[in-house]
Amino acid sequence: MEYDKKNARRWSIIGERPTFGTVLHELAKNDNNIMVLVADVTNSAGLGNMQKEMPDRVINVGIAEQNMMGIATGLSSEGYTVFTTTFAPFQSMRCLEQIRVNQGYMKQKVVMVGLAGGVAYGELGFTHCAIEDMSILRSIPNISVVTPADCMEVAKIVEASVDYPESVYIRLMDKTNVPIVYVEDYDFQIGKAVPLIDNGEIAILANGPVVYSSVQAAKRYAEETGFKISVYDFHTVKPVDEELLNKLSNLKALITVEEHSVIGGLGSAVADFYADKKNHPLVYKMGFKDEYPHGASHETLLVDYKLDENGIYEKIRSVIG
Repeated sequence: MEYDKKNARRWSIIGERPTFGTVLHELAKNDNNIMVLVADVTNSAGLGNMQKEMPDRVINVGIAEQNMMGIATGLSSEGYTVFTTTFAPFQSMRCLEQIRVNQGYMKQKVVMVGLAGGVAYGELGFTHCAIEDMSILRSIPNISVVTPADCMEVAKIVEASVDYPESVYIRLMDKTNVPIVYVEDYDFQIGKAVPLIDNGEIAILANGPVVYSSVQAAKRYAEETGFKISVYDFHTVKPVDEELLNKLSNLKALITVEEHSVIGGLGSAVADFYADKKNHPLVYKMGFKDEYPHGASHETLLVDYKLDENGIYEKIRSVIG
C-alpha cells in the first residue's frame, strides 16, 4: 500500500467508506485468505469492484446482520481473515449477542466495520446514528476498538487489522472530501496514539474526524496566545495507549474530544486509567451528553454540541482560564 500525498488526496475526496473498500480490495489481491461479508451494503462500503472481480470472496447475506456474524465466525474458525460490514448501529448493537459470544467469549477473530458512525446520519434520527457503539464494544473482552482520524488512517487501520491477533471494531464516518490529517506515511499501531502536536502545556486527546478540528483549534489558540496545546490522535479506544497516558500524567489538564457519548468512550477510557493513580491531570470530556440529540445534519449537531473547531477552541479557553 502506498502512503503518500497522492493517495491522501484521492482517499480524502472519495471518503472513508470507499477508501475502506478500495484498500481491502487491494489487500485481497495479495492475500487469498481475506473474505468479506456485507449486510446488503456492498456499494455503500465501497466493495462494488471487489465483488465484480472476486465474487466468491464478497458474500452479501442481505439484511440479516446477526446471521452475518454467525457465518463470519464459521469462516474465521476455518482460518480465514474475515471482515464484516454494515451501518454502525447495526454492526455494533443489532449483532451484539453474536459478537459477545463468538468474538468475545469464543475468541473467533472478525474485523467488524461500522459504516457512518457518530451522527453522520443525524437527519434520519438516532435509529441510524451510533453514539454508544464504542462504549458497548469496549466492554467486551478480546475486541479492540478503533476509529480513524482521516482516510489515510482508514487504510492504515484496515491493513493493520489483517494480522492483528484479536477481533477489531473499526468505526468509519460518512463524508466525502474528508479533511486531511496525514499527508505522508507515518508509524501506525493499533493501541498506540499518534502525536500531532507535542510538548504542550495541556493536551487534547481526540479520535475520528474531530482530530482535525482539535488540531485547528489548538493551532489557533497557540497563535493568539503563545500557549502551546498538544494534540494526540487516540485512534484506539481499546486498548488505550497507557504508555502515553503515563507520560502525560504530569500535565495539569487533558481534554478528550470524540463524536460519541461522554459515557464509556475515549474520555471514560482515559479517566478509568487515571482512577487509581495518585497524581494525574484533570480530565475534561467533550462529546454528546447523556441524551439523544434532536435530528439534524451532521454539521449542525457538531456545532450544537460544541464538537466543531470553535467549540473546542472555547473549551481550551475555559480550561486554561
